[in-house]
Amino acid sequence: MSFSEAQADVRRVYHAGFHGPLISAVLWATASAVFTWRSPAAGMAVLFFGGMLIFPVTTLILKIMAGPTSLPKGHPSAALALQAALTVPLGLLVAVVLGAYEPSLFFPASLIIVGAHYLVFVSLYGMKLYATLAAAMILPGMTALFLLPGVRPVSGWIGALILSLFAAAILYQHRHEPLALAAPSSRHAGNERRSVTHRIHRPLNLRSGEKGAP
Repeated sequence: MSFSEAQADVRRVYHAGFHGPLISAVLWATASAVFTWRSPAAGMAVLFFGGMLIFPVTTLILKIMAGPTSLPKGHPSAALALQAALTVPLGLLVAVVLGAYEPSLFFPASLIIVGAHYLVFVSLYGMKLYATLAAAMILPGMTALFLLPGVRPVSGWIGALILSLFAAAILYQHRHEPLALAAPSSRHAGNERRSVTHRIHRPLNLRSGEKGAP
């Protein structure tokens, strides 16, 4: 199996991964609401523990959609998919520690951590759109941490908005992927037909030449 074929398998099974950003958007909005109107500690707990449920919820959604819920056993990308899923809960421990010291640092740090984990998806899914998603989360997080502290209180809402927009963009790209691949496939098929025709006719021409020789 080639690397591009493995990436195509991941896109097919997980529908290009749009469920993850979509579920995360709901989680970030919920955590931001709890953080703002109840307590920072409760909001941080919602994002941290809710993040652990993203992969199981995604699996449940895939099962409801009556499709495969995981890559086949032994697939070369299976381990990478699991490793990518584990990076966020572990990385958020750092954000929780920062939040315990200064609550306003929690969401900016989480933006950077979650955004960085999407860089792995560029290779996992073979989609450059995930690099754009990573940058769209990392840059606001860094801005809130180092340049504009006034943005920190709304960083969680910014994360929810970014994730929801990219969930829609990823789904759109995935649904239009077959159309984008149709033309190259047709050209490839046409080339193969011409190649086969050439291989069939060439011996016949040679034999004709032999018969006509003195």
